[in-house]
Amino acid sequence: MTEEKRYLTVTALTKYVARKFSADPHLTKLSVRGELSNITFHSSGHIYCTLKDQGAQIRAVMFARQAQHVKFRLEEGMQVLIEGSVQVFERMGQYQLYIEHIEPDGIGSLYLRFEQLKADLAKEGLFEQKWKLPLPAYPQKIAIVTAKTGAAIRDMYTTIQRRYPLVELTLYEALVQGENAAPSIVRAIERANEGEYDVLIVGRGGGSIEDLWAFNEERVARAIFESRIPVISAVGHETDTTIADYVADLRAPTPTAAAELAVPSRLELQERLKQTEWSLTQLLRHQLQQSKKRYEHIRQSYVFQQAERLYRPQIEHYLQVERALHQAMIQTVSMKRQKMIEVSHALSLQSPNNKLSEARHRHRYATERLQRTMTASQEQRQDRLLHQIRLMQTLNPLSILERGFSVTYEEGNVVTSASQIEVGDSLKIQLKDGSIEAIVNDVQKEDI
Repeated sequence: MTEEKRYLTVTALTKYVARKFSADPHLTKLSVRGELSNITFHSSGHIYCTLKDQGAQIRAVMFARQAQHVKFRLEEGMQVLIEGSVQVFERMGQYQLYIEHIEPDGIGSLYLRFEQLKADLAKEGLFEQKWKLPLPAYPQKIAIVTAKTGAAIRDMYTTIQRRYPLVELTLYEALVQGENAAPSIVRAIERANEGEYDVLIVGRGGGSIEDLWAFNEERVARAIFESRIPVISAVGHETDTTIADYVADLRAPTPTAAAELAVPSRLELQERLKQTEWSLTQLLRHQLQQSKKRYEHIRQSYVFQQAERLYRPQIEHYLQVERALHQAMIQTVSMKRQKMIEVSHALSLQSPNNKLSEARHRHRYATERLQRTMTASQEQRQDRLLHQIRLMQTLNPLSILERGFSVTYEEGNVVTSASQIEVGDSLKIQLKDGSIEAIVNDVQKEDI
């Protein structure tokens, strides 16, 4: 009688194989180098991928609990170093790699994460110069986001008070190291933006890349970019540049340097004021000299050298009026005399004595009236003539010559502008008591 064969179920076989994998110490804790492909980020937070090299490939999974600690972004074709275990996925009857920790091959994870975030933000344009806010030359209120204790806040306070004691400083305390540092910095930046500040300094003292990592976080970078207050990044590590340095409006290598960039120097301002005072003094002296030169130029101009040329037309007009008045008087006397002769002749033709007497009486009355009329007319004309003479004396430029001015003539014409004169011209300069003949050696023209 043959023994009946015993068949295993698929489940039993798979469990047996799984126990074998679990019992092998080489498979429970191993390190593997390979290339990532077929990466899938599940909504649950799990990461599924394939790890391969030139000769083989294995499916791999990293659960959300481990995946949240990955400091860089997994990408297709990336060479990685993995720590984990190999176990059997019983339901599918296949073995796969369970990843506990992953690092980029040949480069640190923090550095890779830094480069990836830097590239992403640069692509969005957060580092572009057009978004940079200018810092005010003379700030009145400055907010500082950093730790409450430490050398950073002490150095910034000391430097600002020494350079520009007029400014008002406000500290917004924040954690600057550890897992909770990034959200703490973001909250402090947001609180500072609720106030009215001219400058916002965000930073800390020096340290390792791990110590400074909060300033490489994306949320800190976006908080700095969205700040309506100009931000100075003051992460105290001169040799390294953080993401905060790239997105800030101005980068300082140390907190002390940030304080120096935020405010002007009192001593420099005092020196600048002295220079400004000296410049203004020199400018006023120059303007005074120019005004004196202009005054001398005007004082020696043609109009003051030969002033009689200015009132000569009025004199000629006066003479014309005088001649016309004299002619009018002669004509009036002649007409009256002619009329008187005519009246006398008419009377002589009258024979009665009364008419003769009456005619004589009218003749005498007419003669007296004529004389009064002529006298009044002459007095009116004399009054107008005297008024014209007084007016001409008032306007007479010769009176100006008495005060040291003169009038310049060129070929008999009054010179009123430097543009009328050329070098070599012959000028006549009229003074109050004589005149001077001059040859022009230089002409200085000015815009008036």
